Amino acid sequence: MAKAPAKSSKQAKGKGAPAAQSRDDNFSLSDLQDAFEKAKRYDASEDELLKFYEQMLLIRRFEERAGQLYGLGLIGGFCHLYIGQEAVAIGLQSALDSDRDSVITGYRDHGHMLAYGIDPNVIMAELTGRQAGISKGKGGSMHMFSTEHKFYGGHGIVGAQVSLGGGLAFAHKYNEDGGLCLAYFGDGAANQGQVYETFNMAALWNLPIVFVIENNQYAMGTAVSRSSAETEFYRRGAAFRIPGMDVNGMDVLEVRAAAEVAFKYVREGNGPVLMELNTYRYRGHSMSDPAKYRTREEVQDQRAHHDPIEGLKKVLLEKGKSEDELKEIDKAIRARVSEAADFAESSPEPEAAELYTDVLVEEY
Repeated sequence: MAKAPAKSSKQAKGKGAPAAQSRDDNFSLSDLQDAFEKAKRYDASEDELLKFYEQMLLIRRFEERAGQLYGLGLIGGFCHLYIGQEAVAIGLQSALDSDRDSVITGYRDHGHMLAYGIDPNVIMAELTGRQAGISKGKGGSMHMFSTEHKFYGGHGIVGAQVSLGGGLAFAHKYNEDGGLCLAYFGDGAANQGQVYETFNMAALWNLPIVFVIENNQYAMGTAVSRSSAETEFYRRGAAFRIPGMDVNGMDVLEVRAAAEVAFKYVREGNGPVLMELNTYRYRGHSMSDPAKYRTREEVQDQRAHHDPIEGLKKVLLEKGKSEDELKEIDKAIRARVSEAADFAESSPEPEAAELYTDVLVEEY
């Protein structure tokens, strides 16, 4: 008797069901990483270097002032500061097309809005719950939106923004507008089930989305080595055939170089990318977190040897900028942040009737 042909693995698994649509078996997790390694730092012009420096410094000084206002009771609820992580938002968002691309993130969102060039006055007013705030004082620190800038939050539910980012990417593809979605989440959110559901759909539908894990090492207060079996988060997309990139999130020029590679891949219609940005938050998870799960020496070492602003300052000094010039930049930014704080403190709180607005899309 003739021997029956062996079943393919897919036929065997399906027990007679039709084989799944064939896919390219040449997938490699490291293709984009290999391309990135060939030119690991962005060759920025002098103007770009100064712009990156100013933007990171603005986030740092803004967040320091927000921490002060929180201590004075002028900011209520939760407040999650971005101090230490500035290179991530600036390096990535400086490579976006602001006319087409969308951004969505979690509740540590002030820095991402500032990176998008949104007025510090309206961000600080939102933090302090004022009518002039970007969400009319109703969103506070964790829930800021600017549809004008295609910035869709600011989300308090851990990992929820990833699924919504998938929806934004689907809209980009459906509308054929050429845009991509940049969806940020943290190492803590990386273990959420909805994240992997979104990975699967994004890969199946070839969506234009860049998933960005801001790995600040401690989630809410637990070291990644204690919470995650796989601590190399950029590998997490391999099961969904999503290429990964491992990036030093404390170096704005390295982040920007990685963004160039990832965004090009997505814009060419190749589907999603997963980027792990290894970074570090200097403050606790939120203002109410004393951060006793790590040593003071560890934080000081990060500040002394890996600070993104000091690292770029060194580059500027090597290129001929003087200490006095950089001090003037810092002075101007401090004044700008003070102006934002004064604006917020002098702005009125929302009227009680504001509670009934923006509840439904239509008017009833």
